[in-house]
Amino acid sequence: MAVMRTTVAAVTLMASAAAQQTPAPAKKSALDKAAMEAYVRHLFVYGPQIKVEVEDPKPSPLAGFQEVVVRASAGQASEVRQFYVSGDGLKILQATVWDINASPFERDLKLLKTDLSPSFGTPGAPVVIVVFSDFQCQYCRQEGKMLREQLLKAYPTQVRVYFKDMPLQQIHPWAMTAAIAGRCVFRQKAVAFWDYHDYIFEQQPNINEGNLKAKIGEFAGSKGLDQVRLTSCIEAKLTAPEVEKSMAEARTLGVNSTPTLYINGRKIAFSIAWENLKQIIDFELNYQKSAQNAGEQCCTVKLASPLDPK
Repeated sequence: MAVMRTTVAAVTLMASAAAQQTPAPAKKSALDKAAMEAYVRHLFVYGPQIKVEVEDPKPSPLAGFQEVVVRASAGQASEVRQFYVSGDGLKILQATVWDINASPFERDLKLLKTDLSPSFGTPGAPVVIVVFSDFQCQYCRQEGKMLREQLLKAYPTQVRVYFKDMPLQQIHPWAMTAAIAGRCVFRQKAVAFWDYHDYIFEQQPNINEGNLKAKIGEFAGSKGLDQVRLTSCIEAKLTAPEVEKSMAEARTLGVNSTPTLYINGRKIAFSIAWENLKQIIDFELNYQKSAQNAGEQCCTVKLASPLDPK
């Protein structure tokens, strides 16, 4: 029996020694791009057909955390997710961070660029609306008509609207060409863009890939535009970079559907009824008035346009 006890003790000691010699598995870090990609793919069920890009870590508004942006895409569809990773790479947060001393929409306001964008309304108005739209989208058609018919009637000097292209090519086959044509009209005669906007949306149910260019020609003739110059611009896709720049901006903002509005930076990612939009505009006007009376500076919105007076 003594021999048996000695043997068991020896085996126990040997197992303990072997365990001490076996290194513990290395901990993964979310600051490692490959590890972060694998984790996010598992978390959101991103299969191999989806391209996942993990950006380099950068400073974040959260002390002790770094910001890591992950972009997932498949064809024309994409989405952007923002994460905060602890300094040791072990913890991941997905959260919205606000600064009590700044506008809650400051991040998106910094990303919105309205230079060379068609616009209407009063320059320097207290409420600025940026519209991401698609000429083949039926909801954009309804909302576009509402904006054009109601906004200036209700707010003749208090609102400024900017139009941004976001053609959803994967489901709308002629939307990209319509967007390029709209930019060609804008390039030739800026004030004619809104006539084009109204015309294309009005004709939307009657337009298809085969007759789009003929419809655009009819519009150009009725407005006295140089049809040869316009046709050349459309055929050569001279304004495609402008449309693509607008689309890239939409992706950066995380816009993935149309219509999407930004009202002084507040994102409305769905078609909104006039009564609800009016309520938001009235709230913004009252908020800015009270903020100014209190001496606050966080709520001013300044977005440039080529149509603004110098």
